[in-house]
This record gives sequence, structure tokens and C-alpha cells, in this order.
Amino acid sequence: MPYPPRPQLTALPEFVGQARPRPDPGVQARAEQFIVAEYAAGRSLRELAELTDRSHSAVRNILDKHGIGRRGTGASSTREQDQGY
Repeated sequence: MPYPPRPQLTALPEFVGQARPRPDPGVQARAEQFIVAEYAAGRSLRELAELTDRSHSAVRNILDKHGIGRRGTGASSTREQDQGY
């Protein structure tokens, strides 16, 4: 039996249609601040891309620009959890 599809998130109203090659600096700064804060809070790159109406690579580039390393893929193993990593 196949798994049901994951729910698609809709972009937040303040970011809808604002992803442009030369975005408004104020909107871009708010989007970057939102992405950095929410990624630190545990949101995934996919979720952030959907919420800010940006591409996955645009979100990655923003994190790189701010010097934020990306988490590994997948769930942590039980061994890492036992050792407190």
C-alpha cells in the first residue's frame, strides 16, 4: 500500500510572488531572516522553500551566505542518540 502524499505548504502572504532575480531589498532581508531563524528552529530546506516561495537552491544559497552549515539528511541513528550527538 503506497504512502499518502505529503501535504504541500503554501507560501506565506508576505513572500508570495517576491522571488525575483532582483528582489526588493527589504523583502529579501525579511525572507533571509525568516529562513535563518526557522532553519535554526528545525524546519527543513523543502519547507522553507515552500513557505518563502523560493527554490530549494535559493534557500541553500541564503544559508551559505549567512555561514550556516546544513544538517545531514535523514533521521539520526539510534547510536548517535545514545551517545548524545
